[in-house]
Amino acid sequence: MEMYRREFGKLAFAGAIGLTTGLVSSKGKSMSEKGADRLSVHLFSKHLQFLNYKDMAEVTAEMGFDGVDLTVRDKGHVEPERAVDDLPKAAEAIKGAGLKPNMLVSGITSVSDDASIQSLKTASRLGFKHYRMGYFRPKKGQSIQEILSQGNDALDELEKFNRSQGLHGAYQNHAGQVVGSFVTDLAHLLEGRDARWLGCQYDIRHATVDGGSSWPLGLSYLKDHIWTMPIKDFNWVKTNGKWKPKNVPLGEGMVDFDGYFKELRSYGIRPLVSLHLEYDLGGAEHGERKIKIPQKKVFAAMKLDLNRLHDMWEKSAGQGVDGKMGKSYVDGINDRS
Repeated sequence: MEMYRREFGKLAFAGAIGLTTGLVSSKGKSMSEKGADRLSVHLFSKHLQFLNYKDMAEVTAEMGFDGVDLTVRDKGHVEPERAVDDLPKAAEAIKGAGLKPNMLVSGITSVSDDASIQSLKTASRLGFKHYRMGYFRPKKGQSIQEILSQGNDALDELEKFNRSQGLHGAYQNHAGQVVGSFVTDLAHLLEGRDARWLGCQYDIRHATVDGGSSWPLGLSYLKDHIWTMPIKDFNWVKTNGKWKPKNVPLGEGMVDFDGYFKELRSYGIRPLVSLHLEYDLGGAEHGERKIKIPQKKVFAAMKLDLNRLHDMWEKSAGQGVDGKMGKSYVDGINDRS
């Protein structure tokens, strides 16, 4: 681990791109001084899959993240089939770095997925509380009624499972041809469900891609179901005559984070955050085990996006209803019966 500490200390934080050290924002304000309003930000471990569990956890803690959003899925940091043996090792590494095992990403869409079910049971025993599930993919020729009916049946069973394990499962609204890309479909699937056990991992990047300027309306439909959220940014670019979304560093794209954070504050929502870096990072953006750029550049990008996120959230303070936050959904996890 000493190699990573030297790389991180000398190069990722040293003035190469004007970053500061430790738990300090780019304005120099100690994160601990921000109090209860500060976002709890977990790093999506997909981007550190070139590191083992111990190095992943230690680097994440040194960068100032509050935790790891651990990939426990096919080609993830932990393969579901090996979760009984490997997940405790990953959790121990996370705790050894002074963090709590709290968030993970699963590929589960049905309780019939034995490997994923076993991995989630293991995660529950280790103290994890939140997971993101996989996506429902409609089959050609299916009606919307058939798609939603099948989705409802699957979520009924997963909600029961989550309750039995003390877990909160979340379905991400993801742009493209998956159920939930139109958030109205997701709102229908979540209507009437107990948000303590099943909800939405609301993604403003994907909501902007598929919803354009209508995202505030979609957010209003899902607001009672949001306990966690991914954060990332993008721009539309024209490639070979076709417009496509291209991911970019946080704050450099077209996502209206100022408007989004004001909306979250107006609803009293302060969810757990999973920070994603899906732009070019030498393969780290895709979860590659071997990357093509120096590790210090990946660490520097992560720290820069983390600082920008904290700054954007802080700047939005006082912009919600009466300038006050409602009860945090992070705190609400402790109210389960």
